[in-house]
Amino acid sequence: MKIVRPLAAFFLTATFSFTSANAQQQVIGAPPEASNMKLVGMNDLQARSAYQPTIHHQGDRWIAYIGHHGGSDETPAPVNSMTGKAEPNGTSIVDVTDPAQPKYLRHIPGQPGTYEAGGAQMVRVCDGSALPKGDKSAVYMLRTFGGEAHEIWNVADPVNPVLITRIDGLKDTHKNWWECETGIAFLISGAPDWRTRRMTQVYDLSDPAHPVKIRDFGLPGQEPGATGTVPTEAHGTISAGPKGNRVYFGYGTNKGGFMQIIDREKLINGPKEPTSDNLRYPEISRMALSAFNGAHTTFPMLQMPIAEFAKDKDGKNRDIVMIVDEAILNECAEPRQMVWFADVTVENRPMVISSYTVPEASGSFCERGGRFGAHSSNESMAPIYYKKMAFISFFNAGVRALDIRDPYHPKEVGYFIPSITAATDKRCVTVDGKERCRVAIQTNNLETDERGYIYAVDRANTGLHILELTGAARDAAGLK
Repeated sequence: MKIVRPLAAFFLTATFSFTSANAQQQVIGAPPEASNMKLVGMNDLQARSAYQPTIHHQGDRWIAYIGHHGGSDETPAPVNSMTGKAEPNGTSIVDVTDPAQPKYLRHIPGQPGTYEAGGAQMVRVCDGSALPKGDKSAVYMLRTFGGEAHEIWNVADPVNPVLITRIDGLKDTHKNWWECETGIAFLISGAPDWRTRRMTQVYDLSDPAHPVKIRDFGLPGQEPGATGTVPTEAHGTISAGPKGNRVYFGYGTNKGGFMQIIDREKLINGPKEPTSDNLRYPEISRMALSAFNGAHTTFPMLQMPIAEFAKDKDGKNRDIVMIVDEAILNECAEPRQMVWFADVTVENRPMVISSYTVPEASGSFCERGGRFGAHSSNESMAPIYYKKMAFISFFNAGVRALDIRDPYHPKEVGYFIPSITAATDKRCVTVDGKERCRVAIQTNNLETDERGYIYAVDRANTGLHILELTGAARDAAGLK
């Protein structure tokens, strides 16, 4: 008995530990995990790995334009079910006028290749009637083409898009930002003669058929002919437009990141030659993050009223930038990638004032498989959520809804973790020299529309999930 009892206790403990470690593994057919958010509709996007959704109100319709990563090793070019042909991942066009019944309209193939080496990740849309020199009847879609180009399409008829022009000769591309009111575009690119994988090219796309390059821009040390250590590469930009006269740059992905505040007018109209002095000229300030974190998204919320400061003589309104890191390694094999809120009211002395992460223990996320950590936020500045709510993609922790009315104390008020399907792709790690694979949702990027719907897309081929707020989260957003 003295031997049996310890053995029994051992097996009981081992069984409990195994069960605990696997209790949160997602299985096909299980319902989504949710709090104060619900699924309205979904589309499988032809089982293509999805990166960026952009939602555009087009006449009496709402159209989602969704950029894709390249294919996988197993399926480098998924079959387009509408044509019966294998096509390299590119751009999906989906009618979401009725969010409960999204209708797939068209797939525009991207650059052949797998993962980051193919596809057409990024997409932005501007009406021709908004652009200063655009065709008033056109709707223009700006997208990346793999790593080699940026393209502009006329998608006035989203079923029959027409290529207008392309900016090519590049070695890498990623996120971009397009000001519809001016046509100025900030394109994350890889110019062949620069020393970094990704820098920024500024273009005048006010007449999309005739792009005009304004300048190349990056950090001193990245430019052609520089020497020494190459500074952290650019990841994305968001402009406050001509009225705000600021552009917020994010550098880094999951390490060595920082936010840079740029004078927009000086960037566009200042000296263009990429010398060290000229690259410093438009910079107002930089704020370094921890060496453990990058800056995927730098989302400005300027002149934000802070209720707690309402009775203070000064500082009632603050300029806030939400900074989102990107997790890139599976199963927590890196420092936690999070969300940070910075007060940039005094621009030459920006400071982090708060942070947010999903508690790992709330879902045993490090054991679920795939990436766990922040990736991106919604970027719409439509009044329905702007300066009130933020939505963060957190890979295997799904979509997280934050009440940010007090950015000094952001509060999670809801979440939605989609169910996996037969299309959801595995994510693998090497353990003791052997490959171990698990299947988990990988909510990648997201966006909102003026109606209040949240659109999340999955990196692991599960598709598009259209969500809405319920309960306390809906109340926090001021929605009826």
